[in-house]
Amino acid sequence: MKQIKWNDRYNLGVDFIDKEHKLLFSTMDKLLRISENEDKSEWVCREGVKYLKNHSTEHFEHEEQYMRSINYSEYEVHKRLHTDFRDNTLPALEKEMEESEYSVESIRHFLGVCIGWVVAHTLTEDLAIIGKKRSKWVDLPHEKEQEVMGQTIIQLIQEMFQLQAKKISKQYAGENFGKVICSRFVYRGENKGKWEIALVFEEELLLKIVGTIFNAEYKKVDDMVINIGRYISRQFMERIRESFPSLDLFELEKESLLTHEQLLDSFDRVPPSCSLLFDTGEGYFAFCAASSNSIRGKIESGIDHENAMDAVKQYLDNENAEWKKQKKKILVVDDSEFMRKKIVSLFESDYEVTEVGSSISAIQSITINRPDLVLLDYEMPVCDGRQTLEMIRSEKATANIPVFFLTGRADRESVKKVRELKPEGYLLKMMPDEEIKKMVNDFLANKE
Repeated sequence: MKQIKWNDRYNLGVDFIDKEHKLLFSTMDKLLRISENEDKSEWVCREGVKYLKNHSTEHFEHEEQYMRSINYSEYEVHKRLHTDFRDNTLPALEKEMEESEYSVESIRHFLGVCIGWVVAHTLTEDLAIIGKKRSKWVDLPHEKEQEVMGQTIIQLIQEMFQLQAKKISKQYAGENFGKVICSRFVYRGENKGKWEIALVFEEELLLKIVGTIFNAEYKKVDDMVINIGRYISRQFMERIRESFPSLDLFELEKESLLTHEQLLDSFDRVPPSCSLLFDTGEGYFAFCAASSNSIRGKIESGIDHENAMDAVKQYLDNENAEWKKQKKKILVVDDSEFMRKKIVSLFESDYEVTEVGSSISAIQSITINRPDLVLLDYEMPVCDGRQTLEMIRSEKATANIPVFFLTGRADRESVKKVRELKPEGYLLKMMPDEEIKKMVNDFLANKE
């Protein structure tokens, strides 16, 4: 993502609101460009973030005045969305940036959340003001009930998973915070109504929970992880039922696993009346509940004792097939622009290729966009390939990223120095293009 462009589909047709929306997009675009600049100053970022926050607050006030002037029926709901973003989401993101001393990663996280929220809000709730869309958030529970639900979930996360969670949004709308595992439960109420509830685990969080249970490090989601997650989710829901008998969760009628796309579809089919997002420190967790007397649309086949093994296998197969469609990522690190362009041209048709010209840029890029392979120039000024590799391997989160050295020296002594560092491979820059491609392709194919 290099820039944020205004799109005419965001227009409401209310001049002052459209102008303020365009200014919000412009401000986020400028901040994105600042975050891409290695020579940025922390002060510039602080001031830019402060301006965006102040402008958002001012815009919310103007939009609320307009809604009151036209007697908009969902005014209170819309205002609560503004309040949640201003008083909860923005402060949490700002604190994260301050604690990381405005690192590139934290700024991009801040912008990613802001962009996602503003775009989604503009295309749903703002269009609902002028009747182009139906408000997604209807029948919201009272503030007090929602607060108690949030506190209960934080307590359950602490008791069941031994993690200290904090609520970061009261209106989670399915924003993509990473690869997720989602369990969905449909309950039949005593009065024949229905509740549809989704528990959403970021994959990293579920792997951490399962790893803690087995006192081992889990790095891959398999059928064991899925089934443990399912029954942890069931126990979680039992505790919710005990704490909130008023929810009328009379009988579990159906359980299913949802992909992220299916989760978004379920939000469109049955708008959630309570949708909370939490940061556990090990990954995100969301609780989404929707009530409906007649749940509309197609509902996926449920999981029961007879089909559970096949259903989990099918879910994993679908997830793996979707994952394989995504291109593998290669990061090219070389101070020579000519060499970077040459390597990029070799691989860009088959892989997602990123190029940087220094070791510092490489570390920042790896942190933000983890690659499947790093092609690293051995001889660079200031911080050479040896030092860069040491930095990559010094952090637990990046230590297992494979690295191929790029070197222009083919003499025995130079090759020996490169091999002593034990990279996954090394490439001579004067090698034929076909040979370079074959070595990289074979390595990534075998790694998979």
